[in-house]
Amino acid sequence: MAKDEKKTITVNGVEHNVEDLNEQQIAMVNHIQDLDRKLGNARFNVDQLQVGREAFIELLAKSLEAVDDSAAAG
Repeated sequence: MAKDEKKTITVNGVEHNVEDLNEQQIAMVNHIQDLDRKLGNARFNVDQLQVGREAFIELLAKSLEAVDDSAAAG
């Protein structure tokens, strides 16, 4: 970003210069950014959990098939 370029945020379609915000508004922007980061991390964690769950379901199914196969053979 060039030095003369001002940082802006867009709220409800209206662009605002960050340097024009008061302390409370800047705190709210920081909270929103932090929450966006946390939501991204949560989505990442949910993806990992879903893949792990599916892997365990597949392992269980294979284990049950092996038990069924050995019972049918015996």
